[in-house]
Amino acid sequence: MMLGYALMFFIVALIAGFLGFFTLASAAAGIAKILFVVFLVLFVISFIFGRRRV
Repeated sequence: MMLGYALMFFIVALIAGFLGFFTLASAAAGIAKILFVVFLVLFVISFIFGRRRV
């Protein structure tokens, strides 16, 4: 879900940059970066703690 949002904001940033809306493109790219980093952190945490079987 979160990776989908990051991908969506990345696509919005690419389209906005192509059309010349550089302020919107930089904002969307920043949001996409933040969401992607949060996704990676949550993925690593769930991978580490999800593998524990007691």
